[in-house]
Amino acid sequence: MSADTDTQITTVYRVTGMTCGHCEGAVTTELSALAGVTSVKAVAATGEVTVVSAAPLDEAAVRAAVDEAGYEFAGQA
Repeated sequence: MSADTDTQITTVYRVTGMTCGHCEGAVTTELSALAGVTSVKAVAATGEVTVVSAAPLDEAAVRAAVDEAGYEFAGQA
């Protein structure tokens, strides 16, 4: 039995256009503002953004947050 009783959901998304740490920060800031998000890890080198949330996220909300950051949402990885 797992000691972790939280029901966290981890989803990996593809985001194009990130090239540096500043890009990662911009995407992280926008996605972190979504309701239920507990952690975000953006990696420019792979174009992957790992989001941990309390419940499944609305893909349109994720797309809007990435767009607001100035990058292109390419769906789930």
